[in-house]
Amino acid sequence: MPRRVATIWPFRPTVRYSGQVAEALRAETVGGVVMLLATLAALVWANSPWVDAYKALQHYEFSPEWLRLGSMDLQHWASGGLLAVFFFIAGLELREELTHGELRNPRDAALPVVAAMAGVALPALIFLAVSAGEPGALKGWAIPTATDIAFALAVLAVTFSTCPAPLRAFLLTLAVVDDLIAITVIALFYTERLDPAPLLGGVLLIALYALLQAKGFRSPWVYGPLALLAWFFVHKSGIHATVAGVALGMLTSSKENSDERPTNAERTDHVLRPFSAGVCVPVFAFLSAGVTLNGSALGGVFTDRVALGVIAGLLIGKFVGVFGGAWLAVRAGLATLGNELRWREIAGVSMLAGVGFTVSLLIGGLAYTDPAQFERVTTAVLIASLLASVAATVVFRRRVRHRARAAAPHG
Repeated sequence: MPRRVATIWPFRPTVRYSGQVAEALRAETVGGVVMLLATLAALVWANSPWVDAYKALQHYEFSPEWLRLGSMDLQHWASGGLLAVFFFIAGLELREELTHGELRNPRDAALPVVAAMAGVALPALIFLAVSAGEPGALKGWAIPTATDIAFALAVLAVTFSTCPAPLRAFLLTLAVVDDLIAITVIALFYTERLDPAPLLGGVLLIALYALLQAKGFRSPWVYGPLALLAWFFVHKSGIHATVAGVALGMLTSSKENSDERPTNAERTDHVLRPFSAGVCVPVFAFLSAGVTLNGSALGGVFTDRVALGVIAGLLIGKFVGVFGGAWLAVRAGLATLGNELRWREIAGVSMLAGVGFTVSLLIGGLAYTDPAQFERVTTAVLIASLLASVAATVVFRRRVRHRARAAAPHG
C-alpha cells in the first residue's frame, strides 16, 4: 500500500523527491517545458492589469554595497549571473564534443561547424539588409545569429520520437558552436568599457582553475569559490560575465579516470544542469520575455525594420544559412552526410535553428537599452522562435510517419 504524504505546509521535499526533480530537469523535454511555462507566465503577467508590478520586479535593484558591482536590478542579475551558469553548461558540452563527440574528428565536425558558421553569417547580413538606415540598427546585427540549445533540443525530442542519433548530434554540435561564436561576439562587440586590472585578475583565476583541472584536482570546495571570483573579476572588467562561464566550462576536465569514477565535467554537469534548466534559464526567460501583445504593440513590431530584421534573420537567414552551409560542405567534399541522415531532416533542423530565444534575448538587451526598442526586439524574437518551432514540427512529424511506414512489414 503506498504511503500517504502529509499535506503540511511548508512543504519539505525529501532527498528522494529532490533527486527525482533534478533527474527530470536533466531531460531536454522537461527543461524546455519549464522554460516555456516561465515565458508564458511572463507574457500573461505583462498583459494583465498588474503589469506595473511585473515591471517593478524586473527593475528591482539588488546590489549590496560590499560587492562593488554598481547598480544591478534583477533583470541584470539574471542575464549576467544566472546565464553564466547556462553558458558554463554550454562550455561543458563543447568540451565534450571536442573530446568525445562530433568535433573530435575534423571530417565529422565539418558538417555542423560549416553549417553553424553559415548560420551565423547569413542571418546577420539579412538583418543588416532589412534594417539598413534605421537608427541604431547596427547594434543589433548579432541578435538573430544564435540558436537556443535547450529549446531546440526539447522541440526535437518531443516532435521527432524516432530521431536518429546523428541528427541530434548534428543539432547539438551546431548549437554549441553557435553559442561559442555568440559569446565571442558578445566579448568583442558588446563591451563598452574595458578595465585591464580586473580582467587580468579574471584571466589568472581562470588559468588557475585550468591548472587544477589538468592536475586532476577534484574538490568542488575549491572550484566553486574560484569560479565565483573569476565571474566577479570578469564582470568588473566590463566584459559580459557569461564569457567567464563558457571559458570555465570549456576548461573543466573530461579526462577519464582509471578507477572509472565520473570525470570532473560529468560531476559538474550532473550537479549544475538541473539548476540551469530549472532555475537559471526559466528565471531569465521570466524576467525578459514579458512584453505587451496588444494590437498596437504587434503593429509596432511589423512596422519596425529592426524587429523585422530579427524575424527575417531568424526565419530565413538561419534556415538558408544552416541548410546551405551543410549542403556546400558536402558538395565541396569537406564533409559527408552519413548513412542515417536525410536532407529533409537536415532541413527540419535548419528551421529549428531559428529558435533564438535565450541568447538572442541576451544580445538584444545588450544592444538596445531603450525599453521600447528592446520590447519590440523581444517580441520579434518570440514570434520568430514560435514560427520556427511550428515549421520544424511539421517537417519532423512527416519524417516520423515516413520512418514508421518504412519500418512497417510489407505484405
